[in-house]
Amino acid sequence: MSLLRSAIGTVLRRLRHQQGRTLQDVADAAGVSLPYLSEIERGRKEASSEILASICAALGLPLTDLLEQVRAELLRTTPVTTPVRAPRMRVTCGYAQGRSAHGRDRRRPPGRAAGWVVCRPTRLPSAPSSTTRF
Repeated sequence: MSLLRSAIGTVLRRLRHQQGRTLQDVADAAGVSLPYLSEIERGRKEASSEILASICAALGLPLTDLLEQVRAELLRTTPVTTPVRAPRMRVTCGYAQGRSAHGRDRRRPPGRAAGWVVCRPTRLPSAPSSTTRF
């Protein structure tokens, strides 16, 4: 699982390297400290939207372009998984008298009348899915 802050840091570092700029140069232009920018690029700190906007301005990049590149990075690094579905269940209800199917006395819950409804889930056979992803 890829964290958003890691993807943001990866993209920011890649953009900075493409421009051939140093951490100190970008940190000074953005008005943030060098250690803080380094932590953001390594994915250890989550930057606020204001800080990201100032870093983007220092790199000469609109914030929307950064976010598009972060989206592409997340799609590239996130593994595709098959969704797990819960088993199909049906609730069967019946009217319980004084005895269970095994002949034992069934105790009714307090405050219930002599006959009460018993509901229990039953697993249904699984149906093939028409939305299988590959």
